[in-house]
Order: sequence, then C-alpha cells, then structure tokens
Amino acid sequence: MPNYSKLHDLISHRVAIEYDTGAKVVGYLASCQPSSGPVEFVVLQDAKLIDSHGRTLREAAELTMCPNVLTSIALDEGPRGRDVQR
Repeated sequence: MPNYSKLHDLISHRVAIEYDTGAKVVGYLASCQPSSGPVEFVVLQDAKLIDSHGRTLREAAELTMCPNVLTSIALDEGPRGRDVQR
C-alpha cells in the first residue's frame, strides 16, 4: 500500500483529490484516520464534488472518503441484501 502519511501535514489546508477521469473532490482537510502513520481515510469540510467538465455536482458540509488508489470494485451482495446467485 502506498504511504499517504504526508496528508497529515495538509490538515486545515484546502486540498483537491483528483481522479483519472478528471473528476475531483475539493475541500478543507479536517482530519486523517488513523491519526498517525499511513492514511486510509480523510474527512473534508466544505467539500465539493466536481465532474470532469468542472461542474459542481454536489456540496457537503462534511465528507469522509478514502484518498487511496482504487484497486477493484466487486459486488458484495445482491439488491436489498439478497445473496447473489452464482
């Protein structure tokens, strides 16, 4: 896992977390979890979700997210909690 611990130095600063699609999330970095060592989650305040065309899609007073590189997306369960048929 890459070491994102330098994010601790950016607490209270306005940051932009950008994605390969051109979308980004901007906001004030309020905290990192865990509080020391490699960062797995961050809390942004006054966050804006901006699409690849620069349009603000949503604003949130507080947003918890994972700033790490995505490695996969998998179906965890079926709709409404039903098991997925295999």
